[in-house]
Amino acid sequence: MSLILFDPTKRESLFPLTTTKAFASLRFGILSIAERWQWKTKQEIFVHTAPYLQPLYAVPADGTHYWVNAAVMPDEALMERIMNLETEHCLCDEHGLIAAKTNLPFANFQPNAALFQQCQHYQIVKRLQHPWEIMLWNDAMIREDFKLVTKGRASQAISPTVNTLQQADIFIEEGARLEFCTLNSKTGPIYIGKDAEIMEGSSIRGPFSLGTNALVKMNSRIYGATTLGPGVLGGGEIKNSVIMGFTNKAHDGYLGDAVIGEWCNFGAGTTNSNVKNTAGDVKVWDYGTNSYQSVGQKCGLIMGDYSRISINSSINTGSVIGVSCNVFGAGLLPTIIEDFSWGASGNRYDFQKALYAIDNWKKMKWSSLSEAETSVLKVIFDKIQH
Repeated sequence: MSLILFDPTKRESLFPLTTTKAFASLRFGILSIAERWQWKTKQEIFVHTAPYLQPLYAVPADGTHYWVNAAVMPDEALMERIMNLETEHCLCDEHGLIAAKTNLPFANFQPNAALFQQCQHYQIVKRLQHPWEIMLWNDAMIREDFKLVTKGRASQAISPTVNTLQQADIFIEEGARLEFCTLNSKTGPIYIGKDAEIMEGSSIRGPFSLGTNALVKMNSRIYGATTLGPGVLGGGEIKNSVIMGFTNKAHDGYLGDAVIGEWCNFGAGTTNSNVKNTAGDVKVWDYGTNSYQSVGQKCGLIMGDYSRISINSSINTGSVIGVSCNVFGAGLLPTIIEDFSWGASGNRYDFQKALYAIDNWKKMKWSSLSEAETSVLKVIFDKIQH
């Protein structure tokens, strides 16, 4: 028996972040959604997503499994209710299916409560419905994940060259390297992942998470709540941002109140605005409703996987950049840049050239573009063409 995380029916509400991946692969806090459920339940985790994305994920053998909406944020009470479900029963709230226990074949599953013998109504749960919520919730998720992954464990010793404030809330995994930097966990916990590195002169205020093999470059200034996922290069000034994995924001320039996907690159000197000159309400394009949505006073950038921004670019407040874009242009960039854009004037990226560039960037981190990833990108590209 396993736990299968399924995408909600309106998965486009998290575009461009979920254009290339399932909800379960989204990372904020310290863990991805799938990793968080695995830590909490100790179950083997599988993913059920859109047909064009499913080749990226393993499929379990048929049998009785727990099925859980990947957009739902778990707490202890909810997990207990899920684990106590009887076969062919489900949990629902006013927004639809939360979880079920069923022996339906993997290919036949649909997030529809009518498929089950009995549906138990549950109090309203916290659901991830918009990409900017990842940035807004990151503070709380780092704190929650920190307790989860460090419980009963001892941190590696901190070098005497590191200046620390409230050392008890700093956890360093095996193989991490840090010297002559400042870690201030009085404002929130700081987690340094396995084989990660913080170079000299950097100053970090929690809550902060640095993933496996990630690197913070010299003299960087990072404010909480910030997550730099596995393989990320972080540098310059970063505040209240999530960079999910393998992305380079390695140079001077400001990134604030942002959510960035995987395998992206920021050119030197590139900066985003996170507040309007009027200090007024920021509105961000929402692919789920095909309309602008109010997100409050602060929101910088939402950017999908495989996109790159040229040196000295100026990113407008509340911008959305799609998948596999090569972004360049004078002045403030447009607030919406569609998938596979070449520049910022509506030109389309040649597909083969886009694949060539993505593979080159992946090779810089000892990886390569797989056939399954190529197939996903072709589906996205062909949809634009039509």
